[in-house]
Amino acid sequence: MNSKAEFPGAKSIAASISANAARLSDALNHHMRNSFQPESRKTLRKFHPAEVSELTGISMSNLRTRHQEGDFPDVETDSRGRRLYSAEEIDQIRQVMARTGRNGEAYLPGRRDGDALQIISIVNFKGGSSKTTTAIHLAQRYALRGYRVLAVDMDPQASLTTMFGYRPEIEFAESGTVYDALKYEDPVPLSQVVRKTYFHNLDLAPAGLLLSEYETETAYALQHKVDPPFTQRLAIALDEIEANYDLVIIDCPPQLGFTTMTALLASTGLLITVVPSMLDVASMAQFLEMAGETVRTLEEATGPIDWSFLKYLVARFEPTDVPQSQMAGFLRSILLDQVLNTPMLKSTAISDAGMTQQTIYELEPSQVVKKTLDRILESVNGVADEFEKTIQQAWGRTVA
Repeated sequence: MNSKAEFPGAKSIAASISANAARLSDALNHHMRNSFQPESRKTLRKFHPAEVSELTGISMSNLRTRHQEGDFPDVETDSRGRRLYSAEEIDQIRQVMARTGRNGEAYLPGRRDGDALQIISIVNFKGGSSKTTTAIHLAQRYALRGYRVLAVDMDPQASLTTMFGYRPEIEFAESGTVYDALKYEDPVPLSQVVRKTYFHNLDLAPAGLLLSEYETETAYALQHKVDPPFTQRLAIALDEIEANYDLVIIDCPPQLGFTTMTALLASTGLLITVVPSMLDVASMAQFLEMAGETVRTLEEATGPIDWSFLKYLVARFEPTDVPQSQMAGFLRSILLDQVLNTPMLKSTAISDAGMTQQTIYELEPSQVVKKTLDRILESVNGVADEFEKTIQQAWGRTVA
């Protein structure tokens, strides 16, 4: 029996899949347009004085005094007379403190003369391990903290790109993604791909489905010894714009293919997310074994790969879940201080914000129950602040 006889509905099924994709795309486009009205693009909310104090380290009293003395720029006030700050205004205040405050360097945490660009890949072998959630929250937190950040989406599913308010399947169907800078035939400079975002100090190199072509093209390029090889392509692309940034944060796809390896080989450090369950830890063990073998093979061909750090983040953690707590303890007993002390909690605030492609930093405090928001902010800020110390140490700075 031929395949047509076996599957008489194959053509109608394919047509149905295509129709479903078109309907979903239209519905999502409508949903996003409604979510961000009246703007065609996402915009960032303004921040309250307590948030500015937490982000900059300037006390609330000093913030008020500096405004009264005219040192800080005038900012918008709400109906109660409370000041509201844009991310740009927070940065201006940070610059004033760097010039006039005690220990001014502390207000500018980014690169100094002689510091290398820190390129950090967020990786895991398994989907659903909070890679994208971690990547975008770290990128936004560090931008608000005063770092110049480039977020690079290396996942063809383009979830990170979507979180920035883009529709990759529409806007980047044919060009405009990081693939354009990595492809083997007529690559473009990465600067032509990078886009400014609504977040001050945070740019994006977007992804799209075309990036999946990189896997098959790399296999062909290896057979024909095309230069530069995949092991160097992202590193070379980043060299062009490295002076513009302090940090590059890469969201990798959930498999150990050429795309992931290209990211890892351009990186100065890795952050591996892991959900503390038996299945996820077993999957991570497989990922680490495969990664170790692959890296050893690559080192034989290209020389030593020198990462400044390798850290593990316990993600989607529920403190009241006893098996999870036991597994988190098990991980720490095996991997010791490579595991960040602060876990990334599982929270309805993150999932609810994701419904409108937002993060907890973008949510208006009034949108969420205060206790819920405070709880997840403490967790995410704690993760970012602890990992920030690792970054500072990579620059040779002493961290308290």
